[in-house]
Amino acid sequence: MRIGPYLLPNALFVAPMAGVTDRPFRQLCRSFGAGYAVSEMVTSRKELWHTLKTSRRADHAGEPGPVAVQIAGTEPAMMAEAARYNIDRGAQIIDINMGCPAKKVCSQWAGSALMQDEALALAIVEAVVAACAPRGVPVTLKMRTGWCAREKNALRIARAAESAGVRMVTVHGRTREQGYKGAAEHDTVAAVKAALRIPVVANGDIDSPARARAVLAATGADALMIGRAAQGRPWIFRETLHHLATGGHLVPPLVLEVRRALLTHLQDHYALYGEFTGVRSARKHIGWMVRALPGGEAFRARMNAIDNAAVQWQVVADFFEELADTHERLPEAPACARAAGGAVEAPTKP
Repeated sequence: MRIGPYLLPNALFVAPMAGVTDRPFRQLCRSFGAGYAVSEMVTSRKELWHTLKTSRRADHAGEPGPVAVQIAGTEPAMMAEAARYNIDRGAQIIDINMGCPAKKVCSQWAGSALMQDEALALAIVEAVVAACAPRGVPVTLKMRTGWCAREKNALRIARAAESAGVRMVTVHGRTREQGYKGAAEHDTVAAVKAALRIPVVANGDIDSPARARAVLAATGADALMIGRAAQGRPWIFRETLHHLATGGHLVPPLVLEVRRALLTHLQDHYALYGEFTGVRSARKHIGWMVRALPGGEAFRARMNAIDNAAVQWQVVADFFEELADTHERLPEAPACARAAGGAVEAPTKP
């Protein structure tokens, strides 16, 4: 799988998610097998580039390449300038956001709202490609199937984007109107894939290895992008790679492996955000990890009252160490087994 000049190790990607896919989370997912990760979106509004929030989103220190940055906005010239700004700060791939359904984004006619104005959407694509081409930086596009069920125009926009020089298109199988409700459909993804020569990525409701296999079969997509299913379960990438390669299912990861990965993630998280913000923003990541574990809900309630990084880190360490005394592996059936049944296998690299 290639994006422009970049050969990726595999075709399982981490979806950009606002407030989630910061550098520590991208690194966590990569450590469990994700082949590519896109940053959470960076605004094209120049007056916000030097804010602490944007500087954290644009932090790629120590991140393996290719470094992909997603930009969002409504003005072609501003989006082109944002692309150049992020390239100067290490971006090797620029992704255009036409998929975010959040009201605060769409109310400004950014994100998936751009799909209502195809002329503007194409003008933005052309401006960003023109800014990136002299630097040898590929441009990709992430979008929805359309604004609403009555107007699914992903195919038209994808064709125009390809003609304008976009090197890869990702389609989330929902309209903006749906948000994250209902089920994702992948017929639109299949239609886009059939029409384009560039790589097409399927996104939406890929929450197990069995579902990943089904979406690949239904769409013929070149790659899959996993978002919410990786929250609290980053090993879904390893499980899915194994299932696609062998048809088998991995057993849940070792408790001590998860403990080690989460503690490393927390250290990276605190280093990026500082103690005050880091402790508070880490709570959701910890909560996702423990929600299905024995005693997880009670632990989360206690952990959410902690406002000291060292204490938070230690109680997490203690929780998983105590769990390891009674469970060698996470005490939950893997999603792939629940979805498809069949035997499970141990990871080759525990």
